Amino acid sequence: MTALVLGLLALGLAVPVYAYVGYPLLLALFGSRGGPGRAAPHEWPPITIILPAYNEAAVIASTLDAILDADYPADRRRIVVISDASTDGTDEIVRGLAHRGVELVRLPARGGKTAAENVAAQHVSTDIVVNTDASVRLHPQALKPLVAAFADPSVGIASGRDVSVGSSASAANVGESSYVGYEMWIRDLETRAGGIVGASGCFFASRRELQGEIVPEALSRDFAAPLVAREHGFRAVSVRDAVCYVPRAGSLRREYWRKVRTMTRGLQTLYYKRHLLNPRRYGRFAWMLWSHKLVRWLLPFAAVVGVAAGVLLGVDWPAARPWLAAGGAAVGLLAAAAWWWPGGTPPRLVAVPGYLVWGIVAALHAWINAVRGDVNPTWEPTRRDPVPVR
Repeated sequence: MTALVLGLLALGLAVPVYAYVGYPLLLALFGSRGGPGRAAPHEWPPITIILPAYNEAAVIASTLDAILDADYPADRRRIVVISDASTDGTDEIVRGLAHRGVELVRLPARGGKTAAENVAAQHVSTDIVVNTDASVRLHPQALKPLVAAFADPSVGIASGRDVSVGSSASAANVGESSYVGYEMWIRDLETRAGGIVGASGCFFASRRELQGEIVPEALSRDFAAPLVAREHGFRAVSVRDAVCYVPRAGSLRREYWRKVRTMTRGLQTLYYKRHLLNPRRYGRFAWMLWSHKLVRWLLPFAAVVGVAAGVLLGVDWPAARPWLAAGGAAVGLLAAAAWWWPGGTPPRLVAVPGYLVWGIVAALHAWINAVRGDVNPTWEPTRRDPVPVR
């Protein structure tokens, strides 16, 4: 019995340790290819900037102002806002910027972000397409390094670097900021090892032939984009200098529901492109896809195995019961404190592990949704407080 219990306990611990420690260490060993070339082109190519929006009247004007003021030749960029049947005045604000070259395409009925991006492909006439969101802010010098990545003919997708920022209203969710920083580090390692397996949903660019591939409306285009690129013989890279400021969700509760939605769509997207998990055909890319995505999404099941092993260990070894009970209580208290901390602003020592625990719960919730076949192409976007960017 003891050997079985220890084996189960080792398995329960091995999955998270591999996902968050072992995988990046292996990436560092394999990281020899390097990122895309950084040399600026002799002439900046024309680009189309696509911005899907649903009821973003509170932020759309400032977002477009930031894009219009970005360091890129005005005669070389086109801005197209795809309004997903907005009802709050978003369309009127966008039309008011027509004199500055902003175009509006209004969908007659809500279809969701992916549907809007599919429609946007019909309005692209340039070889490079930049995708961004209404709720984020681009650094003034973000566009040029992103576009410069395509000087490397092997690059099909270039993803920006998310920087999580917050106001006093989102201070409670500092765990999100730590996780985003870790994720960007992993993408840097993946880029050096060959290429990333998921792009930033807030800011990424694509070659026109890849942007034109239709993605089912219930799936995630930013996750699908590097997968489509690999199918066409391209790689996807993360560009450190292409900074995008992403306001944190105002609370851990709001972030939880966002993670459930994104992981549900991610699982469905991965199933749709499951042939890319075949290491015989896709080699290192398949290993990275397994390690970065699927292994992380298996953490809830590893947790169940670990808990079961702990219970069996307590039965087989009574002296361990107080320690096991104390460990379980500590995890529960951390999760509860992160969710219900008085005043809403827990210290980082509580917020970060609490964020990880709720992330595992969200992954389990996402698996239930995916197995049930729940599809949600339209949803109420996570409303984030505008954050002034210095």
